[in-house]
Amino acid sequence: MAKTDSSQSDFERIEDVDVSAEMRGSFLEYAYSVIYSRALPDARDGLKPVQRRILFQMTEMGLRPDKGHVKSARVVGDVMGKLHPHGDSAIYDAMVRLAQPFTQRVPLIDGHGNFGSLDDGPAAPRYTEARLTAAALALTESLDEDVVDFVPNYDNSIQQPEVLPAAWPNLLVNGASGIAVGMATNMAPHNLGEVISAAQHLLEHPDATLVDLMQHVPGPDLPGGARIIGLDGVRDAYETGRGSFRMRATAAIENVTARRKGIVVTELPYLVGPEKVIERIKQGVQSKKLTGISSVTDLTDRKHGMKLVIELKTGFVPEAVLEQLYRHTPLEESFHINNVALVDGAPQTLGLRDLLDVYLRHRVSVVRRRSEFRLGKRRDRLHLVEGLLIAILDIDEVIQIIRSSDDAEAARGRLQIVFDLSERQAEYILELRLRRLTKFSRIELEAEADQLRKEIEELEALLASEALLRSQVSRELSEAADAFATPRRTVLIEGDAQIQASAKSAKSATPESLQMPDVPTRVLLSTTGKILRIELGEDDTFPQPRRRSKHDAILAEVKTSTLSHIGAVTNTGVVYRATPVSLPASPAASALMSAGVSAREYFGITDRKEQIVGLVPLGVDTPLALATKQGVVKRVNPAEWKAQHELSAITLKPGDEVVGAAHADDSAQLVFVTSDAQLLHYSASLVRPQGLAAGGMAGIRVGDDARVISFSVLTPDESERAVVVTIAEPPADEALFGNVLGSAKVSEFSEFPGKGRATGGVRAQRFVRSESQLALAWVGPGPVRATAKDGAVRGLPQGFAKRDASGTQLEAQVDALGRAMGDPEAASE
Repeated sequence: MAKTDSSQSDFERIEDVDVSAEMRGSFLEYAYSVIYSRALPDARDGLKPVQRRILFQMTEMGLRPDKGHVKSARVVGDVMGKLHPHGDSAIYDAMVRLAQPFTQRVPLIDGHGNFGSLDDGPAAPRYTEARLTAAALALTESLDEDVVDFVPNYDNSIQQPEVLPAAWPNLLVNGASGIAVGMATNMAPHNLGEVISAAQHLLEHPDATLVDLMQHVPGPDLPGGARIIGLDGVRDAYETGRGSFRMRATAAIENVTARRKGIVVTELPYLVGPEKVIERIKQGVQSKKLTGISSVTDLTDRKHGMKLVIELKTGFVPEAVLEQLYRHTPLEESFHINNVALVDGAPQTLGLRDLLDVYLRHRVSVVRRRSEFRLGKRRDRLHLVEGLLIAILDIDEVIQIIRSSDDAEAARGRLQIVFDLSERQAEYILELRLRRLTKFSRIELEAEADQLRKEIEELEALLASEALLRSQVSRELSEAADAFATPRRTVLIEGDAQIQASAKSAKSATPESLQMPDVPTRVLLSTTGKILRIELGEDDTFPQPRRRSKHDAILAEVKTSTLSHIGAVTNTGVVYRATPVSLPASPAASALMSAGVSAREYFGITDRKEQIVGLVPLGVDTPLALATKQGVVKRVNPAEWKAQHELSAITLKPGDEVVGAAHADDSAQLVFVTSDAQLLHYSASLVRPQGLAAGGMAGIRVGDDARVISFSVLTPDESERAVVVTIAEPPADEALFGNVLGSAKVSEFSEFPGKGRATGGVRAQRFVRSESQLALAWVGPGPVRATAKDGAVRGLPQGFAKRDASGTQLEAQVDALGRAMGDPEAASE
């Protein structure tokens, strides 16, 4: 209730107000201001206001990637003075975050100088320099083409964009974090290529389900790599916007000295620094929670990246100590997802599909507005060019009209009347320079007019079709993916039950019980590149699967134990070492595609050209046999093996590569199959073991334009029950148009006679219909399964054919052959 004293002037008036009402109103205004103007990102461009203003102002300053860096203090000053009057420290902190590669999956600012680390803050803005990255330019491109609305700045002196055009989904790719009033957001980074692939799928299939989208975005991809264990929480977050997952450091057991092992950590969980880990390890050792650790050394540098070496005391099992480290230190951390972002100015909790849908609606709007702007510009330009062409055709009369006119206004009016021109066309002609009157200029103008008409027609068609608009958005997303996408860094591993059991075991462990059981196991590699281990029964046999597997086949397998080491042999002749203890375990050899993990990621193979051709146990006395596509064979002396992560097992000739590898004692049979359908086998005793640096010896005589496509090692027992499967390729011209799928043949290995080393072998399949070569071959104990690229089962002929018979026509494309473990009916599927 207000009271007014008439004796007082207006500026001295005092009003009585209800304090609770005033507090409610003021608090709501403050809360809205914090939510909308500071703490939460916009779901369209994934940026908070301060981040958007930094990128916009740096664009206005011309700080492109091809320009020099400028002092960060200058950027901060311009942003604060023109757009964001909230203090220089807040602006600089936001700017630093945009430049940190360990915070952003795709950094938006190229920082020069000390922009901080996971353990230390950045230098002052007067010491650092910055400019935009190419990815940031893609977020701000086309701002001058009316693609988004502009709003006044804080003092109405200049305009700023309400949202950026965002050529790629920044919110999902870089994530976000922020605390508002009564709510907060915490979003995990993702892989740009995967997110764009999901967005394109949603563009083409608007009714796509979450399961469909997760085929493209299986989980977060953290800037520092590491591993995500258990994906149930990720699925919850993608469905509801809320969930959690556990991050584990990437660690390997290595020899740090000649007699002592250690744990080498090369990747840490998201936003965890090495100093924090070291401090927690020291505290754990002092409090007796951690035992078996003698020292911790941080060898991290800018050249080699993150490297934390945890040296162990003699007599402690490294794998058991590592489990304790996961429990008591930040080597394992949780990430709680809360996908809260602004949609139409209001905070909403969004799942994966919602986030993609909001972004795509924004991007379609951007492309539509840009096309409308460009259409208007081209129509205006065509209008002027057409007027100029009219004037050039009768330039003498144009000059006469201008010379005889009293002033420019009169000349403009007479030109409009005589040549039926618009006012803009007449004005443009009056401004014409004499050098434009040449014959060549006329030709240029006619060509420009034709080009403008073509572009106008294309833009009109684009604006008239929603399908064409969405197709254009998809093309531009592909361009962004080609320019900025990088390979996935974080390994995703299913296994919530495994983590719970591991955590329970680590919780109850004592210093005397830090010995993990070394139990028999087999490691399997599938034809689709998945790897997992199978727990063996007491009789060292595979347990029967609960249901028959319908997908994938076994490319290679090795019998070992959980604490032993295995090697992955690649086509480059390199052997990568790992231990199967941290592989996901399955009680039966089924569902490899869903239960396994990527073998390339597990063994740390980064070169995309390297392919795994075999798995072998390490630390055994049996020589390793390898064969190359040029027909070279080699057995490596086991005494030559060294305890290191990777080593070269053969010196290859230029253009050669390994096609298969397995351990072979003197009683084993070495089996080669060539692309010209020749099969050769002989005793491994004919190949003497050599050292690592040796290049091998002649294994099989390979014909002109032929190559070895399969190499197998069979024990005497396996030789008696082995089968030979060959797949012939159709002629190139028929395969190109999909007329013929080729043929397949299944034979008994016992029908093939043995021959001597370096001979040519015997025919394994007779070609028909101009078939010129074999595409695939498999020799080993059955049952054998044929699969497609995605692991889907393909049919093979029933029964056995003669050794040199022709094949049976295939009904579907076969891309791989392997063993159908635990499924006696697989060969007939």
